[in-house]
Amino acid sequence: MAEIKQLAFVINGSKNGSRELVEVLAEIAEVNGVKTKSITGFPVPHGAFSDMDACCVVGGDGTFLSAAAEATRCQIPVIGVNRGTLGFLTTYTSEEVAGLFPSVLKGEFKAQERTLLECSAQDSHTDLALNDVVIKAADSSQIIHINVFADDEFVTTYVCDGLIFATPTGSTAYTLSAGGPLMHPAAEAISLTPICPHTLSNRSIIFPSDKKLRIENAKPGQRLLVALDGQRNLNILEGSSLCVSVSEHRLKIAQKLDYSHFNVVRHKLKWSGGYAGEI
Repeated sequence: MAEIKQLAFVINGSKNGSRELVEVLAEIAEVNGVKTKSITGFPVPHGAFSDMDACCVVGGDGTFLSAAAEATRCQIPVIGVNRGTLGFLTTYTSEEVAGLFPSVLKGEFKAQERTLLECSAQDSHTDLALNDVVIKAADSSQIIHINVFADDEFVTTYVCDGLIFATPTGSTAYTLSAGGPLMHPAAEAISLTPICPHTLSNRSIIFPSDKKLRIENAKPGQRLLVALDGQRNLNILEGSSLCVSVSEHRLKIAQKLDYSHFNVVRHKLKWSGGYAGEI
């Protein structure tokens, strides 16, 4: 990767020690001739990454998600430094990042591309999601009735508490808690997982990346809430529809040169069992 000369820090000040860590990293950047700026608003506003070569998120996965859509639009890599809990996306630890930062600024990292979902409402509003698009009733006590179509082919009517459309990156997030499948991040696919379906045989479906999914609100008088990465919301009124598909754009995530996806999964999900070697 090319050297970083303009760097934006995205800081979650509510995370203990995040501001202090950014001060350390900003000083390292200055010594290496890198100009920096700091952003503390969430989600990251449109245009915040103009003229930037990369952004460095210091916080948790939620902070990372707040920067993902804008970083994708600007086609800059995101460096995630974990000051949160799990840290599936913010894979640089706060203990190691200062030592690695000079080499990162020189472009010595893996730029791993991740699939995003494009979500389009009938009013032509379009947004991107790195993890998931979640549909629930605006009144959380109600169940939803949703017709789902794949390229105009009727799939089924879901009667459930909600639907989760997830990327491979998002397969370790909300959809995992709802019983959805784990997918390798290099896969290009969409998983659909119902939340507490009334038909017990309704289980997750994996759609290929070229399928365009259309979602219709089938319950009269009900307003649906659509959350993108748990942060940005849309509404679906009765008779309205929503389209979810794999975006043509990809997010670049800066990973350590020795990054291993399954090492992260084993550690974060606390999988038991070690490598037994050859038998």
